[in-house]
Amino acid sequence: MAETETPEFERAAGEAAGEAREIQARIDRAEAKSFKGQDEADDARPPRTGARDYPAPPLPDQHLKKPGHEADMALKPMYDAPFYRGSGKLQDKVALITGADSGIGRAVAVLYAREGADVAIAYLDEHEDAEETRAAVEAEGRRAILLPGDVADPAYCRTAVEETVAAFGKLDILVNNAAFQEHAGSIEDIKDDHFLRTLHTNLGGYFFMARAAVPHLREGAAIVMTGSVTGLEGAKELLDYAMTKGGIHAFARSLASNLISRGVRVNVVAPGPVWTPLNPADKSSERIVEFGKQTDMKRPAQPEEIAPAYVFLASPQTSSFITGEILPIIGGYGG
Repeated sequence: MAETETPEFERAAGEAAGEAREIQARIDRAEAKSFKGQDEADDARPPRTGARDYPAPPLPDQHLKKPGHEADMALKPMYDAPFYRGSGKLQDKVALITGADSGIGRAVAVLYAREGADVAIAYLDEHEDAEETRAAVEAEGRRAILLPGDVADPAYCRTAVEETVAAFGKLDILVNNAAFQEHAGSIEDIKDDHFLRTLHTNLGGYFFMARAAVPHLREGAAIVMTGSVTGLEGAKELLDYAMTKGGIHAFARSLASNLISRGVRVNVVAPGPVWTPLNPADKSSERIVEFGKQTDMKRPAQPEEIAPAYVFLASPQTSSFITGEILPIIGGYGG
């Protein structure tokens, strides 16, 4: 399968990743001056609610450079869902998934393939991670292509959609999932470049990709977006990120009404804490050890626990009367 020949998008993606690292370094320096440590971890064993045991705090005290590479994580996210059995819910459909190199995006790509879909893997510049996602999709017996670039660039979004249609002949599902997140202790710490990178990636990227995809979507198609519990409840150290996630929720509900006459459904999955590269590339190593402890389940979700919701919302067999909805998956968010 031919890859997209767009070196200018790869260069721009590298520049965007560099900008993200500069923002991260500034926040890291400020935080190092004020960090006072965390409470000791609760020794109570989290309840087992799934098909297998999942990691709970304390998690590895690792801090990743942005954009965050899953290959570098000491504790690898669980994405392969070995107990999930496909049943053709997306047979012969074509999905374009942004941020599909790792985390939730990778888990969704794997389950979509297991349900019979071919997958276009859109990502920034995490090439090693993206290759692993492609291998996982192909191991399910489906086709995959790689589309590196920055979703904040409207030209890249148009090209990604065009390359997907050229490779597979159509587009049935768009998953808007790519995100930028960098916490800050106060609003004064969020400089212009930080704020604009968050907005351009999380809102601009979702809008530009949807705008490019819609002309190719036919009756029965679906758009699934990744929102967040922060867009429902707010987050005092994620002011800009929570703003964009709330905007994604509003955008999805509005777009759902706009597209329903075409037979295209639009919905949102709004996760709580999920163990992906996004979080150790945001929080300091001291803080990441307690990640997810605030939930009633006392741990973060693993990507494979979130991905079935994306299957549910993409498949016309399971969600034909569902559009404009926000599905929270937050582990009984006790925070």
